[in-house]
Amino acid sequence: MTAIRIVAPGLVLMLLAACAGRAPAPVEEREVEARVRTPAREGSAGVQVYSLQNPAVVELTEDARRAEREGDYEQAAVLLERALRIRPRDPQLLQHMAEVQLQKRDYEQALSFAIRSYDIGPRVGEICARNWRTIGVARENLDDSAGAREAEQRAGQCMNTRPPGL
Repeated sequence: MTAIRIVAPGLVLMLLAACAGRAPAPVEEREVEARVRTPAREGSAGVQVYSLQNPAVVELTEDARRAEREGDYEQAAVLLERALRIRPRDPQLLQHMAEVQLQKRDYEQALSFAIRSYDIGPRVGEICARNWRTIGVARENLDDSAGAREAEQRAGQCMNTRPPGL
């Protein structure tokens, strides 16, 4: 019994030390999919605006998506950086990079890329909604709950759907 009293506090301290040394889990692909991409896609019955794509950018983007699926967010970011050198003002690329930055837990960068995408991108449709949903998730993780709520409301305003009966 005495050995347990001596060993138990030591085990508790070791467990606490192990937990304290670990970084919080990153925002995972399925969370970005569930909180950003899927809601924007589901609400995108209205007007959609996409930029024309350069074949090299398409290939880099596909490779980035593959790296993302494999959980290699660093590689995905590198590939998207290359694509952005070719098309630095492409709202779709900027938004994709924002989503990768969310998964890397770099919320400041995610916020920056999503805002840049919104500033030069369409004010309606899926990209707009993804911009605001990304901004909301980033702000939430940066402890800006009011900003996160505002972003969620703005995401809903991006959808330009046809009124019922028309």
